Amino acid sequence: MLERIIEIDTELLIFLNGLGGEGWDGFWMFMTTSITSLPVYVIAAFIVYKNYGVKKMLFSLLFLAILITFSDQLANLFKYGFGRLRPCHDETVQGLIRLVKPTCGGKYSFFSAHASTSMAIVVFFSLLIRKQVKYFALFLIVWSLFVGYSRIYIGVHFPFDVLFGFLIGTIIGILVYKLFILFLNRFVSN
Repeated sequence: MLERIIEIDTELLIFLNGLGGEGWDGFWMFMTTSITSLPVYVIAAFIVYKNYGVKKMLFSLLFLAILITFSDQLANLFKYGFGRLRPCHDETVQGLIRLVKPTCGGKYSFFSAHASTSMAIVVFFSLLIRKQVKYFALFLIVWSLFVGYSRIYIGVHFPFDVLFGFLIGTIIGILVYKLFILFLNRFVSN
């Protein structure tokens, strides 16, 4: 069963990575760079500020820092626990995929910290602003999906690494949002 899942994952990687071409490489490299998402997240934080004020926005940033740290460290724990090689380090797919990045990155792949962290951030923000700016909340989710796909496109993650990262990120985003609301209701006055 596990062998079949890995086989499907590898076939998906080869297909999705193979959809690219040099004309799209710059765009997907832009999408995969963490700093690229910063303006999007700043806009989301500004929306939180406009709707909830300075104090709640600052507390949301504190919870966001906790969320990012937790997502990143959990991904590292999984990567070293499972020890699954990144596609660009995996000899079984070398020559079958394109490595768009000049370097491969870390040794292990499962699960994608980019996918997990970006999804956790956008789920957290989307839950905070969904009533005020529902279309921007939807844009955030689409943004995270693009970030995740970029990891497959550039050849550094298998598709299931990204999908599992999305799942974990969604769970983290929801949990941190619930903790944030609990914190606000208990310790922060309106």
